[in-house]
Amino acid sequence: MDVQKRNRIWVWIGSIFGTLVLILAFGAIFINAKWKPILTEKIKEGVYNGSNHLYNIDFKDVRINILTGSMALQNVTLSTNQKVYDSLKIQHRAPAHTFELKLKKLQVSRVGILTAYFKKQAIVGAIILEKPSINVTFSKVTKKPDTTKVEKSLYEQLSKTLKSIHINTIKIVDADFDYINKAGSKKVVNSIKHLNVSVKDFLLDSLSANDTTRFYYTKDIAFDIAGYKSVTKDKMYNMRIDSINGSTAKKKITIKGLKLTPLYPELAFSRKYNVQKDRYNLNFQQIELRQVDFVALNTDQKLHAGSLRIGPAQVAVFMSRESPPSSGLDKGRNFPHVALRRLAFPIRIDTVRLKNVDVKYGEYNPASKKTGSVDFKSLHGDILNVTNDSLRLLKQNHAIASLHTSLMGSGALHVKIDFNLNDKNGAFAYSGSMDNFDLTQLNPLSKPLGLVEIERGRVQHIDFKANGNQRNASGTLNMRYNNLKVKMLSDNIDGEGTKEKGLLSFLANTILVKDENPSKGESPRTATMTNTRIKSASFFNLMWKTIFVGIRDIVGVGIVPVKDPVKQQKVVAKKIREQKRADRKEARKARREKN
Repeated sequence: MDVQKRNRIWVWIGSIFGTLVLILAFGAIFINAKWKPILTEKIKEGVYNGSNHLYNIDFKDVRINILTGSMALQNVTLSTNQKVYDSLKIQHRAPAHTFELKLKKLQVSRVGILTAYFKKQAIVGAIILEKPSINVTFSKVTKKPDTTKVEKSLYEQLSKTLKSIHINTIKIVDADFDYINKAGSKKVVNSIKHLNVSVKDFLLDSLSANDTTRFYYTKDIAFDIAGYKSVTKDKMYNMRIDSINGSTAKKKITIKGLKLTPLYPELAFSRKYNVQKDRYNLNFQQIELRQVDFVALNTDQKLHAGSLRIGPAQVAVFMSRESPPSSGLDKGRNFPHVALRRLAFPIRIDTVRLKNVDVKYGEYNPASKKTGSVDFKSLHGDILNVTNDSLRLLKQNHAIASLHTSLMGSGALHVKIDFNLNDKNGAFAYSGSMDNFDLTQLNPLSKPLGLVEIERGRVQHIDFKANGNQRNASGTLNMRYNNLKVKMLSDNIDGEGTKEKGLLSFLANTILVKDENPSKGESPRTATMTNTRIKSASFFNLMWKTIFVGIRDIVGVGIVPVKDPVKQQKVVAKKIREQKRADRKEARKARREKN
């Protein structure tokens, strides 16, 4: 074959191919022009009828590409028909959640148009919503089954038009998300920025509704939020979360880098208030919920999970005694199991697991002008049956905490707490033990707060058990120790520093304080401890102060009356006011002399 004939064949092939391209292009343009109004009507009609007239969808334009099987909707709005929703509520048929959506573009790709037309099967590769604005509203609704009318499933409602719908991927990218809760007396709005959602393998056919491996017809719904930041409403804290992600297939929600950081230093923070106020500094590196029941969470706002894992984490709490306690606030309402009952939604977590949590409590004493602190290092353990769910409480109404920690980084402390979840007075019981502890490790707490310095002393063993409630606690304590010596200190109201009270120290060590237990030739002493809580005292304050009463009794200073903390606070406050008046008087005198 000569060159001329070969070129002629290639010209024919090129011409035929070009003609086919033109035919397809003109055909696509024709079909697009013909289908656009039909498709527009069908989409709007499908959403309206498919939702039983609850939702309306509107968009400015629809673009179809027959060759690539893609479609794009421009300036999309999905809105709720409020009149229909109100009617459904009266009929007890309204859904708990309603949705509103706004976005510039909704992209649908790899649509099997011919399969949908001839086989009545909608097969879609991907649906992508970029930077949408999404509002989800939760309303508390009651469901009343209608015995006169058989409720049609979603598939039955669409089966006349399509035999099945299969979407490989649905992606929501960088959404602004508002969750509006109307269940309570006040509307609560929670806003989230930069939300990403990925839905995998959505299938709607005659069998998918009964597929237990699917969550609302999907194999998985995964979400993630990155870089959440805010300032609390009282303008006292910064809140930050590095990331939140979850998956319905894995039944898991993970929060990383949750931080609550005060905006002011310790004393400056406390002086913003006229009464005593706890200051929190929290850093939770990871919080993870496992075996989450997403169906209960979505439909009934019930948090049911197999486990909640917390840690590593750092928790620091500070409080200043400069200001008086709040006259109206009773911290008894914040006992863990009492506060659990006040939650607005049902919760049931089989196991709360703590791992590598460092806890520090600091308290400023105006009498010493110093902050005393106690540290619990590497707190770990389990809390079983954390719930306020009424049905669960009928079967099991106790939460059991078994915790282990290192007191001041030295003594291995083991504590068990039994919370009565039903008791109206917040009843609980606790017990614990610790071995081989150097008592001088407690000086960072005892010197600033108790004005007592422990010069030496070692505990071989201590164990305790007690019962308590919101009012008081009582129990027994055993402690074996030796070689105890203490130093009594003066206050620092005048600003000259704490000093040793020599005579009192001598009397304490020679007359009051027993330097060992058991004493030579005697049986070990056991203490009966009783402590009444004041309103400004917390749950853990009641626990450790009750133990302190037992220790004080065994050591031998139980005959010395314990000062009423409220009266002591008033005495200290009076001294501070007198000192401030003297300072102002001295300042005025200095100004007059200068002039």
